[in-house]
Amino acid sequence: MVLGYLTPRHPAWQLREEMDRLLSGFFGDGNQPAARRGHPAVNVWETNESLWVELEVPGLKGDELDVSVVDNELSIKIERLDVHEDGVTYHRRERAVGAFARVLRLPVEVDANRVTAEMKHGVLTIELPKAPSARPRKIQVIAAE
Repeated sequence: MVLGYLTPRHPAWQLREEMDRLLSGFFGDGNQPAARRGHPAVNVWETNESLWVELEVPGLKGDELDVSVVDNELSIKIERLDVHEDGVTYHRRERAVGAFARVLRLPVEVDANRVTAEMKHGVLTIELPKAPSARPRKIQVIAAE
């Protein structure tokens, strides 16, 4: 029986998985995370005082990144140069090269003058301190007697 022979380890399944991977990368799949389409993965979270953004950028140096804040948008631009080595035959090249730009709309107003960015172990961490008007404020309740 042919169907009983097609197990996940069968070469036909391996070929199908490779073709699915190839075609989804070529045509783009809206369900794929950005990192699988060649864009660095991004995490964004918020504390009471700041917004935080983490971006995976392995192998890049600080001068290959351009980070800016305008109004309520964070702009990140990356230029990863394509390195060609003479006498080398590549069997697989999955690391994205070229220019990449990402603009993140910020959910709150930030103090652009106090934004900091640090790169450590291939992860860019950006702290965007909230503007005083965007921070939570404790309201004193006065009980009337």
